[in-house]
Amino acid sequence: MSWGTELWDQFDNLEKHTQWGIDILEKYIKFVKERTEIELSYAKQLRNLSKKYQPKKNSKEEEEYRYTACKAFLSTLNEMNDYAGQHEVISENMTSQITVELARYVQELKQERKSHFHEGRKAQQHIETCWKQLESSKRRFERDCKEADRAQQYFEKMDADINVTKADVEKARQQAQLRHQMAEDSKADYSSILQKFNHEQHDYYHTHIPNIFQKIQEMEERRIGRIGESVKTYAELDRQVIPIIGKCLDGIVKAAESIDPKNDSQLVIEAYKSGFEPPGDIEFEDFTQPMKRTVSDNSLSNSRGDGKSELKFGGKSKGKLWPFIKKNKLMSLLTSPHQPPPPPPASASPSAVPNGPQSPKQQKEPLSHRFNEFMTSKPKIHCFRSLKRGLSLKLGATPEDFSNLPPEQRRKKLQQKVDELNKDIQKEMDQRDAITKMKDVYLKNPQMGDPASLDHKLAEVGQNIEKLRLEAQKFEAWLAEVEGRLPARSDQARRQSGMYDLQNPPAVNNCAQDRESPDGSYTEEQSQEGEVKVLATDFDDEFDDEEPLPAIGTCKALYTFEGQNEGTISVVEGETLYVIEEDKGDGWTRIRRNEDEEGYVPTSYVEVYLDKNAKGAKTYI
Repeated sequence: MSWGTELWDQFDNLEKHTQWGIDILEKYIKFVKERTEIELSYAKQLRNLSKKYQPKKNSKEEEEYRYTACKAFLSTLNEMNDYAGQHEVISENMTSQITVELARYVQELKQERKSHFHEGRKAQQHIETCWKQLESSKRRFERDCKEADRAQQYFEKMDADINVTKADVEKARQQAQLRHQMAEDSKADYSSILQKFNHEQHDYYHTHIPNIFQKIQEMEERRIGRIGESVKTYAELDRQVIPIIGKCLDGIVKAAESIDPKNDSQLVIEAYKSGFEPPGDIEFEDFTQPMKRTVSDNSLSNSRGDGKSELKFGGKSKGKLWPFIKKNKLMSLLTSPHQPPPPPPASASPSAVPNGPQSPKQQKEPLSHRFNEFMTSKPKIHCFRSLKRGLSLKLGATPEDFSNLPPEQRRKKLQQKVDELNKDIQKEMDQRDAITKMKDVYLKNPQMGDPASLDHKLAEVGQNIEKLRLEAQKFEAWLAEVEGRLPARSDQARRQSGMYDLQNPPAVNNCAQDRESPDGSYTEEQSQEGEVKVLATDFDDEFDDEEPLPAIGTCKALYTFEGQNEGTISVVEGETLYVIEEDKGDGWTRIRRNEDEEGYVPTSYVEVYLDKNAKGAKTYI
């Protein structure tokens, strides 16, 4: 089946068909090109989407990605980034292996088609020229034959006429012979041209045109085959990235399977655990007593009307402290007498003493009302350092020692800081070793460099190492302090609470000194006193640099009192002392003899002279 034999007379249709084939090929090239643009656009959008949801560096989002669910999401984003990369590979391969190659092939195809049809037109023009020559010789032969026939007829007429001279007859005869000769020559020429035309025509239809059409057929078949190969390549390029895309999807599935709800729950505990213990139960207080309230064991009550805190230590919560108790309040609780004050000597009573003041009595308020007031009350600041720390917290500045954090979180931050400093030290030491080796090389080979030029760099690195070591020692000391104060990590049930108010950050959580006296008495079982003493020592260590409470007045001892219990102080009748906390309704007044000697005495044993100016000097934040 050949176009040369079957389509020998369809030159024009073949020309149109081959042009249509080139148009189809160009249309397919345009399709693939648009597909590559779509792939690039899709890959770009996927990358932008992945980048949009990537955690920002040095931000809170980056810390959230330690949870397994967030890690799985981050893995999904990374896999989607690789997924986008495969679409870029598809675009690049289709551009290089299909679009560019087909565009080059189209140009070659157009040139080949032009050449073939030019050759065909040239053959057509040649056969047409031969045909014209044949027609011309044929017409000339026909004309000469007619002229010869007329000349013959004229000669015969002249020869039959007796009136015509012999010369005229001879002339007519010669003319007739000349015409016959011309007719014979035209006949021979026509016959020759006819044979030549037939030969050319045979070659045209059986040799030239079949060969040209055969080349055109082969060209068209190559074009069709090339389209088939391109379509196959189009599919193969997609198929090549399927395994990698499958790996990306497998990575997403693996990330999803790695999500561990229990682990995330544990991370939440590690992230937000303060190390404090919840407060114990509040004991029932019996308000049926007509006289001033007597503090029962294991209870801490507050009879003041100014909304101060109330603290109770129950049996199950022995040794446990609320995290929002200020130091001096806690120390007052820890050191206040563990029993009601003794009555004055029988020889005299407070009422028998001239101007003998009675212990201040306050109206008893419901426990729930005082508890609500305590929870909503704001702590007070009475020292410049605490005020400055509070202002720094308000302004968002984080203390260098992370003292604004709960113990457990502070320990983690300090440990992280120590690890970072150790890494920096190791990096500087590696750099020092490298410089030292380079200096040795310079000493052995002076032409490579001046060893003295590295001394300055060595000294600088040494200074950096020393600074980092000092910094690391500072943080290690803070870390040791925190770890020394915290119990063993395996004994989670016995953690002691510290001084930290997570709920009121603007209220200066780490107030160095609270000028308020204990809001009520503090009592607990004798078996708990040892633990309370240890805890009090810890708080004293933390606040050993605070200034003492200021005196709010003076007092005069009306009777001799032997302070034998913990937190009390002995006084002699007639002795004058400083009052630093007045009676809060529990029958005890806190006094000071000197900077190192202070404690509680029964209010009925002293006559108090309060300094109103000193009391009014209290500052509330």
